[in-house]
Amino acid sequence: MGDHFSLFTFHFVVKIYSVGGAVRDELLGLPVTDRDYVVVGATPEEMVKLGFKPVGRDFPVFLHPETHEEYALARTERKIARGYHGFEFRAAPDITLEEDLQRRDLTINAIARDRDGAIIDPFNGAVDLRTGVLRHVSPAFAEDPVRILRVARFAARYGFAIAAETLALMRRMVMDGEADALVAERVWQEFARGLMEGKPSRMFDVLRECGALARVAPELDALFDGGEAAAVSLAALDAVAREGGSLEARFAALARPLDPLAVEALAGRLKAPAACRDLALFAARHANTIVDAAELDAAALLELLDAADAWRKPERFAELITAALAGEPETDVVRDVLERARQAAAAIDAGAIAKAAQSPGEIRSRIRGARLDAIQQVLRRH
Repeated sequence: MGDHFSLFTFHFVVKIYSVGGAVRDELLGLPVTDRDYVVVGATPEEMVKLGFKPVGRDFPVFLHPETHEEYALARTERKIARGYHGFEFRAAPDITLEEDLQRRDLTINAIARDRDGAIIDPFNGAVDLRTGVLRHVSPAFAEDPVRILRVARFAARYGFAIAAETLALMRRMVMDGEADALVAERVWQEFARGLMEGKPSRMFDVLRECGALARVAPELDALFDGGEAAAVSLAALDAVAREGGSLEARFAALARPLDPLAVEALAGRLKAPAACRDLALFAARHANTIVDAAELDAAALLELLDAADAWRKPERFAELITAALAGEPETDVVRDVLERARQAAAAIDAGAIAKAAQSPGEIRSRIRGARLDAIQQVLRRH
């Protein structure tokens, strides 16, 4: 880390600190992939003279000329309008490290390390790390509704409890309408990150507990009112996470108990990517059929494979099976039947059939018949 500070050695006033997630994860013994730095005592002009490339639009952030890591000037912020864009920032050489840390969301993210490795922890974030608590740094937490989503995401990542005062503040923010200012793109960004955590169900537990889920994803909130449906949905989500499933498979597992119209509404509200929306729709429509696949006849299996477009998109069909069977008991037989049926039906020589047929309708009929025969052979051997 010392080499990254070398450009500043001639300027005795400037101090540089590693901050945020890198320090937090180091203290937790987790691998660190990205580092962010705060620079105290410098001006934008001095940073440019040292070779740093300015990239921040709203406040001074610079890329190191060699490592390309981010260095931000110490700053404060002031709420001037509703929502999470309504902030005024001030970056100046006289702003202290503690002032910069105070504007951060959680105590575990408000820890710094200096160039000699010493920890600076004015808000006792290290204690909260040891005890597994997510606690807001200051009342300014309430000024940014995205922080509600971030707390839920961190709960899914680390399994930490939320401090009672922080949960109470999140509830007040929702009641005051702050969560209504969240735009779909930002909600999806945090949802997508949370879905990819180790126990993503925890994110939705937190959002429901503070009331935010009803504001940002009412379709899910209504589902979770059902008790058993919620348990099935969240258990399936965590099961896909344990398997290392994709974002699409996780979203589909979460949404599979919903009515397809509710899936459409949810995906549209969140502006979810088309791949996530489509797989979730398939899961909502076909999950129950997939679970019972070992009991289906050849015609029903072929209908399922056709409906899921398993011929052109076998990878998506595999993800559909993952989402549909997540959390279900004894699924190996079902997976085996579905995959062998798909492979057998896909192996027919559709080109040869097309050449021998006289019309498009006859082509479709003969291909269907050949696929049906192939699946029947699989079932006879099963």
